[in-house]
Amino acid sequence: MSNTHMPPFLSGLELSRRLYIEAVRPLLEEAAPGIPHSAARLGSGSEVLGFDTTGPAAHSPDHPAAHSPDRARPLRLQLFLHRHDVPRSAGRIRHVLAEHLPDTFHGRPVRDGVEVTHTAPWFTATLGFDPAHLTPRDWLATPTQLLAEVTAGAVFHDGLGELARARAALRWYPHDIWLHVLACQWQRVSREEALVGRCGEVGDEIGSAVAAARLVRDLMRLCLLMDRRYPPYGKWLGTAFAHTSAGHRLAPVLTAAVTAGDRHGREKHLAHAYEIVAGLHNQLGLTDRVEPTAPPHRFTRALTARITDPALKRLQLVGSVDQFVDNAEVLTRPDLARAVYAAAMSARRPATPSS
Repeated sequence: MSNTHMPPFLSGLELSRRLYIEAVRPLLEEAAPGIPHSAARLGSGSEVLGFDTTGPAAHSPDHPAAHSPDRARPLRLQLFLHRHDVPRSAGRIRHVLAEHLPDTFHGRPVRDGVEVTHTAPWFTATLGFDPAHLTPRDWLATPTQLLAEVTAGAVFHDGLGELARARAALRWYPHDIWLHVLACQWQRVSREEALVGRCGEVGDEIGSAVAAARLVRDLMRLCLLMDRRYPPYGKWLGTAFAHTSAGHRLAPVLTAAVTAGDRHGREKHLAHAYEIVAGLHNQLGLTDRVEPTAPPHRFTRALTARITDPALKRLQLVGSVDQFVDNAEVLTRPDLARAVYAAAMSARRPATPSS
């Protein structure tokens, strides 16, 4: 069937933008004329990361996008007001929106999808802290998925000027924090590198395959970190990795590693992948050159040697919370993530790279 007369697919971000311009902003002017505000689509949802399916084929009932849970979820939008305007105007704005917004907009539900709030409490609820007062612990106790969700998305209007400042502050790690998380990601690789062969040596091919898959995931996350991209959670990790500078080169090698039938094949492809990633590290110029065939812990040592903050130098080599926690119940709740990070940092353990 020809798609000639099908309407173009509209991404979630574009739908939220149109919802704001065509429906929400006129109602806002009615409820609180001239009130300063900002409007954006941030937070959770595949469209925020730009990963909702696009293209005319999405209108076909046979296309995966036609059955995506996102299509049944309300369009979402944040309206941010000045702190002093929230108690005196937010209630009326919510009431007008509830009374007059359409039930659907371009086929997507709308009701209860518009938040009316202030930037500081919204960021605190979403991340666990106010970006106006960032500390190293804030960076490291916050899952990268959450950081990705507030620095991606789209701002449709920033009349308050607060969103631009907050998002700029969160755009990427400070230099020493970046060195630390890179060092810790290499440390993860170092800790598990030998397991692919050791499992295979005792006839545990399933264990060997699992170890290889874990290493592939760690290398994908490492490439994202080297590209200054916050790694998303598992559903979108491969999609995000494909957009990295090394994705096109590494994807076939990593695919071969996870599909190899025995430990020898896995080790061969992983060794190739290590050299490619090592080359990417050297291209960054963050450290003195490290021989691409050197063991992973050499990269950890080279990176930690360049950290200038004494407090960061003393940290255990576990990195940010999602470098040592793999539980969605923790990583989607900033309060739990911060508590787990604090507990991990309170344990005393030498911060020495494995050799």
